[in-house]
Amino acid sequence: MPYLGGEEAVKELRRALSNPHVQGDPLRYRSTVLRVIRAMSQGADVAGLFSEMVKACATADVVQKKLVYVFLCSYASLNQELSLLVINTLRKDCQDANPMVRSLALRNMTNLRLPSLVEYVQQPLTAGLRDRAACVRRVAVLGWAKLHSLQPHADIDAAVVNELYSMLRDGDPVVMVNCLRALEEILKEEGGVAVNKAIAHHLLNRLKECDVWGQCEVLGVLQRYRPHTEEELFDILSLLDPCLLSPNVPVMAATLALFLSLCGRGLPAVSLAALQRAQGPLLAACGSASQEMKFTALCHVQLLLRSLPGLMGEHYKRFFCGYAEPAYIKQRKMQVLVELVNDDNVGFVLDELKGYCTDVSPDTAQAAISAIGRIGRSYSDQCLEIVTGLLALKQEHITSVVVQTMRDLVWVCPQCSESVCEALEGCEDTLQDSQGRQALLWLLGVHGDRVSSAPYVLEAFVEQVRSEMAAGVKTELLTATMRVFLCRPAETQDTLGRLLHHCIEEEADMSVRDLALLYYRLLHCGIEETRSVLQGRRSDPSLGVLIGRPAEPVSQWARSFNTLEPLRQCNTGAESAPQAVPYHLALDPKPSLDLCDALTPGQGREQTAADSVNLLLPGPSAGPLAPGPSAGPLAPGSGGGQLSLSLSPALSPQQFERLWLGGPQGPHGEPGARGQEEEEEEEEECVCVQQWMGVSAALRLSPPPPLQAALQQAHIQTMAFTPPHTLPWRVYLYTHTQRGGPLPRGPTLVLGELLYTGALEGDQEREGEGGGSERGLRVTVKQRPRDDEAMRGFLQVLSDALHPFSTGRC
Repeated sequence: MPYLGGEEAVKELRRALSNPHVQGDPLRYRSTVLRVIRAMSQGADVAGLFSEMVKACATADVVQKKLVYVFLCSYASLNQELSLLVINTLRKDCQDANPMVRSLALRNMTNLRLPSLVEYVQQPLTAGLRDRAACVRRVAVLGWAKLHSLQPHADIDAAVVNELYSMLRDGDPVVMVNCLRALEEILKEEGGVAVNKAIAHHLLNRLKECDVWGQCEVLGVLQRYRPHTEEELFDILSLLDPCLLSPNVPVMAATLALFLSLCGRGLPAVSLAALQRAQGPLLAACGSASQEMKFTALCHVQLLLRSLPGLMGEHYKRFFCGYAEPAYIKQRKMQVLVELVNDDNVGFVLDELKGYCTDVSPDTAQAAISAIGRIGRSYSDQCLEIVTGLLALKQEHITSVVVQTMRDLVWVCPQCSESVCEALEGCEDTLQDSQGRQALLWLLGVHGDRVSSAPYVLEAFVEQVRSEMAAGVKTELLTATMRVFLCRPAETQDTLGRLLHHCIEEEADMSVRDLALLYYRLLHCGIEETRSVLQGRRSDPSLGVLIGRPAEPVSQWARSFNTLEPLRQCNTGAESAPQAVPYHLALDPKPSLDLCDALTPGQGREQTAADSVNLLLPGPSAGPLAPGPSAGPLAPGSGGGQLSLSLSPALSPQQFERLWLGGPQGPHGEPGARGQEEEEEEEEECVCVQQWMGVSAALRLSPPPPLQAALQQAHIQTMAFTPPHTLPWRVYLYTHTQRGGPLPRGPTLVLGELLYTGALEGDQEREGEGGGSERGLRVTVKQRPRDDEAMRGFLQVLSDALHPFSTGRC
């Protein structure tokens, strides 16, 4: 026999298909057609047999018809003129007594995908919609969607659309679902299927008749429907409730997405209850044999934990990693474990993560160490003991991520500095990658006075600076050497001189050279000026950073549930290392606005010009602001717009600290090293407000948990707070404002500080007037960019949130 893919093989197949003896024997004829399909599937060019295969479709053998139709659909686009010969046979088959033949003919008429044949296909499809066999109606419904995809810009036939809408009540559930899918495609530009009350209730009542794919399709379409009454809403939720416990994970996920869509912002308690009921199927999916299903379930578990942080705390062992699991599954499980840590299971979780630190996969080992570091922000002593013990392994990839983890811990937990500095001795020999060396240099620069070998380690780095390729390491080395020089000048003077000489005279990288020139000129300005620039204010060790993601409203992420969005968020749940902030706030911390006067200027006394308080800017003065009514997190502006507060995008503790302390004028009014034009430009965009308020007895010792809950409910995020029973205590917070209306404004970032000092400023004057000394709460608010209406609305919302804990104006 000739070679299967050669010309001789094609000629031999053509002779066999044209042989009358072969055509007279049905089995031999089918066998020959099968040989053609086999050659086609193996890549042979059999397009020349198109006319012979067209003749072969005129047969009563259903199997042979299927084989021929596969061939014709594959080569129809290459033989458009000859494809017209097939239409008559297909139209004839559409009237066959066998419903299987009719459905097969309809399917392949639309699969030819030739615009020139559309006029010949429409009549059989219209007849197929009314066929008595369900399998024919299924194919006819989808056939109209295929025709629309061939001519997407053609006018939509209203009669066909009405027919498809009426077929939503077809007795066959597959026909009903196919109608939904077809209408979605045909009416895509008009928003898809229009779901009214009658259609919604019909689909809900037929939901149990559909298969898994059909149920997911129906539940997805129902997300557009909004019940007219609360009674109707709860009736729908009652019908959907059993589907939340469906053993089929896609059905459960689609049902939960519909629950969240229906409840929205109006019924957050119902949304949370639905999330709790769905945790069982989600946990089962996390143990699925399919790695893809397992990964998807883990991503959606992280979504649930954003609103219910302790939802699956009892089942933390379900997220322990298996030995044979791929690295991306292990890393996602470790992210979930970090969010499930509490006082009861922290020991077990840390022991498990400690075992992963020596995994054969470097990526998994580094992810485990990073997870321990994030837990260390709450349980620093236990985690530091683990990470410092890993330094003894002398493994390059382990040492690098351990040093980076220590840097992050010192950044957010200054109380760990002493232990970290003791563990740094000798680890510089193992570090090879640039990220690890940068972390080590940062630690040596910030805490060089506590590390005895810091000048000598820096000297070793300076001696190898000519062979260093990473510009980030060089810039970090410059900064670290400058900082150590300020605290240990005798040991570092020569090293600093050689480093500056090399970077200024020999360095090719302009960013490194410019930084070296900056430091050189800064030293010429004097040691005190250099110290003020390089050794600015550090974090207050008494502040404890809030660990983990705060509880978010379900509505904030409900739209992304049961979509690909959670899978795209590769670093969800993992806090990043300190990053550079694109801008610094330039704010004047001087008291400039009376909070109570701005909100209630006319209560108890006649309003005067002093009550129209201006927001004091470092630059030109702002106009007067009139008070506005409160509406919780939505406050109407004077222009008829609405002010909304949002917690996203979230700020990391490092970003908050840089924004709060940064700018041309620091917290105590120190001038920054900026040009006058740049200062004036930033001053135009920034505003600061400060006022004192009376506090109730509940706030005298520490900020109570209800205060954080009240701020969270108003969409104001608490960033950090002082430990209990500490005076003075403070709370840092932030939010994003967006003002809508006829003239919408862009978003603004609002930072705030609540400071309870134990007494108000001006107590001596009050005591002199016969009054006693009062304890007070200092409220400081900073905004960028400036938006007077947004600032006033935020102050109103903040005042309402603090009202239960205040005693009025002080």
